[in-house]
Amino acid sequence: MNTKLSTAVLFFLSSVLLGSQAASDFDWKKVTDLSPTLHPRSDVQCPKVTASKELVWVPCYDSAFECTRLKVPLDYSAPNASAAGIAIVKYSSTVPKSEYLGPILFNPGGPGVSGVDAIVESGAYFSAIFGAHIATGIHYSTPAASFFATDVDRAQWEHPGVDTTYPSLNTSADVIPTQRGRYQLLGTLAKMQDSGNILQHITTDNVARDMLSITEAFGYEKLQYWGVSWVEFVDLFLNAAYARMVRYGTVLGATFASMFPDKVGRLMIDGVMDARSWYSGNITEAMTDTDATLQTFFDGCAAAGPGACPFYAPTAAAIAANLTALSTSLIEAPIPVFTNISYGLFTYTYLRNVLFTALYQPYKQFPLMAQGLADLGTGNATILYQMAEDAPYECPRGSAPNDVEFDQNDQEASIPTACGDGPVYSDTVAQLRESYEIGAKLSSFWDMFGNWRLRCAGWKVHRDGHFMGPIGANTSFPLLVIGNTADPVTPHLWAQRTSGYFPGSALLTYDAPGHTSLTAVSSCVATHMRQYFQNGTLPAAGTVCSPDQELFPSSSSSNATSPS
Repeated sequence: MNTKLSTAVLFFLSSVLLGSQAASDFDWKKVTDLSPTLHPRSDVQCPKVTASKELVWVPCYDSAFECTRLKVPLDYSAPNASAAGIAIVKYSSTVPKSEYLGPILFNPGGPGVSGVDAIVESGAYFSAIFGAHIATGIHYSTPAASFFATDVDRAQWEHPGVDTTYPSLNTSADVIPTQRGRYQLLGTLAKMQDSGNILQHITTDNVARDMLSITEAFGYEKLQYWGVSWVEFVDLFLNAAYARMVRYGTVLGATFASMFPDKVGRLMIDGVMDARSWYSGNITEAMTDTDATLQTFFDGCAAAGPGACPFYAPTAAAIAANLTALSTSLIEAPIPVFTNISYGLFTYTYLRNVLFTALYQPYKQFPLMAQGLADLGTGNATILYQMAEDAPYECPRGSAPNDVEFDQNDQEASIPTACGDGPVYSDTVAQLRESYEIGAKLSSFWDMFGNWRLRCAGWKVHRDGHFMGPIGANTSFPLLVIGNTADPVTPHLWAQRTSGYFPGSALLTYDAPGHTSLTAVSSCVATHMRQYFQNGTLPAAGTVCSPDQELFPSSSSSNATSPS
């Protein structure tokens, strides 16, 4: 059986039902790590409930949660034709009904990240922010959409690993043409497998319509939504490749606010992709602050000292030079690595993937990365290898190959929306190389990010007439827009710009490196979020929050605090 996606699945939403309990009642030291691990296929416990137009809940996930499936149109232009079933999981609440303030739909980004898994792992965290103990997530929905005939085919496609799937584009002259050919092949496979014409409906405008359907099924007229570009829901120790997915939750929020401005109850977007750039197909500006994010590693390590940062050198410049030397050495001499679950070569491209991925969650990843780099200097690449390690594919003895179940390829989750929303690409190799050169002038990490354009150059499924703007509107309630000062993929300028698209919205600046406000615990950010959703209070113009954590904490310091 394949795990596949439909337009409904690409929400990956969750719903937090609000009450009056203060977030200070929650033990914030338990949520220092904000990146729960996705459940393996064998752990999926969401029952196969028949989809209906009403929310009929049944116990699931060891009865700690309730699940249902909501029936919505697959094609909203033909609502009585094919239907989609949205799988929803709810974390039950002890909040009195009199204090219930309605569902908040949550999108953890991607596209391609599971709201079910996010809520199962971190429902208490979200409830703590908003003041209640109930949450709902969406995943495992129907109908199916897949690029591959079997899970084995999918596994074989992904099997080459980090170096082939997400290569550094500057390692050799043949990387760009090879990757272009690879994505041409993938696009053809996707179109061949799309016998149900599902892929054309996996666009953001349909996801926005589904959000309205979910809101109305809960009995509400206006949406409450937290859209966050949170790819870190995928455990970075398991698969760095997921960090390549284009930021999405905020595009969905801006799209909904533009399509249905009178249906906005509360709408918060966090780690903001400029939706106008998204729909135009030009997101080069995404890398504006990437190198600045890496600079916080150099500066923080030098300031922390050798006791807190194993890769320490007296100056930030010296640390940067040492990293460059290690990177260069891997071009000539990749390092063989054996771990308790796999083995392979630690290469220049592998290191680039690890470095880029770590920028998303510096408060979690930088201390470990520093130790890994220190070990790399002695010829030991084990820690860094494990930061992007995949478990090997295994077939149970005696099983039929087509019955073996493997995890879904992340590209099936992200490409249909990322490439179906924008213009049709027909880039030649020369055009792709020109695009690379433009991006490389903006960031030294463009060799890792430029794959997004290659992906879409091979995509072959498009729907005429889908929403592509305009973005911006006078909404029925002001938006809350959150942007970090050093975000590796959604620069602060995009948050500023997006706030301007929606008159009356408030911009909350988070003075921290990393991707979205969830990069580190902040009582300041949590307080503003809670006030916004509970009573509609917006932060004052120019409000700046700081994290309650340190990039390189000393052994005696705590890396999480309780908000007051």
